[in-house]
Amino acid sequence: MVIGVTMVNVVPGEEKSVYKSLSAIKGIRDIFHVFGEYDFIVIMEVEGLSALNKLVDFIRDIQAVTSTQTIVGAEL
Repeated sequence: MVIGVTMVNVVPGEEKSVYKSLSAIKGIRDIFHVFGEYDFIVIMEVEGLSALNKLVDFIRDIQAVTSTQTIVGAEL
């Protein structure tokens, strides 16, 4: 099991639409709307690095997403 934490920036004013899009994606465990450098922190839980890469690519393809930064972890 691989855990990924992705910080997401979006076009100002598009937070609700991005939240709805993120909520519909399988593999996303939690979504937090935050204030500061990033707009969302997304916690993902998938079976492997390949699945995590695909999930992050899918997030990046959301129209109002402008950038992402991902941290990868694994359960011990």
